[in-house]
Amino acid sequence: MIDPVKVGRLAMRVEGHWWVAYFAAPDTMDKAVEMGRIAMGVVTRNQEHKEAFMTLMRGALDDFLELKLGVRPERWGDPEAAPESERSGSA
Repeated sequence: MIDPVKVGRLAMRVEGHWWVAYFAAPDTMDKAVEMGRIAMGVVTRNQEHKEAFMTLMRGALDDFLELKLGVRPERWGDPEAAPESERSGSA
């Protein structure tokens, strides 16, 4: 059995009035690629919309990684708080 390798993460950040999804390296936001964004008002008022957006971004990232690496991710880890170095302002 091959041990899983963490090639990146889906980082969700509040940026002004937007909730933005990025594909980022495991330990930095340098060179992160924006995957999508949704108005904060939509996800703060409706939990189903928030979950649907997260599901969409995970699926899009799965497809992207399969296209680029030839392997589809097998599982997603539990959500984690952003590293302290990434917690500035509303980001």
